[in-house]
Amino acid sequence: MHQTGGPAWEITMDTSGPMLIALYVRDAAGLDGAGRPALSHAAPKVHRANHNHLTADVGGISALKTEWEAWWEKLVRSHPQMTPDLTPPSFEAFANSPALQRVLQAHFGGALSWARERRSDYATLEAEREAGGACQLLGDIVEDRLMEVGRESRDFNLTIIELPLDEPRAWYLEPDKIVMSQDLLSHPDTFRSYVQPVVEMLA
Repeated sequence: MHQTGGPAWEITMDTSGPMLIALYVRDAAGLDGAGRPALSHAAPKVHRANHNHLTADVGGISALKTEWEAWWEKLVRSHPQMTPDLTPPSFEAFANSPALQRVLQAHFGGALSWARERRSDYATLEAEREAGGACQLLGDIVEDRLMEVGRESRDFNLTIIELPLDEPRAWYLEPDKIVMSQDLLSHPDTFRSYVQPVVEMLA
């Protein structure tokens, strides 16, 4: 996790283990376009499997998509807490989402391994950024805004959730929350184009 801040503001950048698992499940189930906003595919690519046999008697793929979207919305809202609990093998917290519960039971091992590998990749990336000073760009964006408006910052907290997505861009979720590709910071101009408008609104 990286935090940058001043007297009245703080920006936090981190990844999310539960969201990594959800991302794996989405792509493994072929739920293209699921979630609001619809994020791009995970990178590296997750192998897609046919889940018709698993979900046929509990609403099929359309039910799975609806249940996944409700789960994703909870993860976004509660980040960085994990809600609901992912407790194998029964995943009791998903009892009201039977299609999703079955898919989690089928894929949790693969999803957990994939998520752990991505967290390891992220830790390496964070270390490289710290050594190279890449995260200074966040502070620069805020300072540029404050110089422009000629005053101190309003109080704000901005959370940037970084995920391994195959499109180098960001998705605005809430007034104080952004999901972005973890590769985006290596494209400073593009990174600034997504983050600066949010900072301008908050600061």
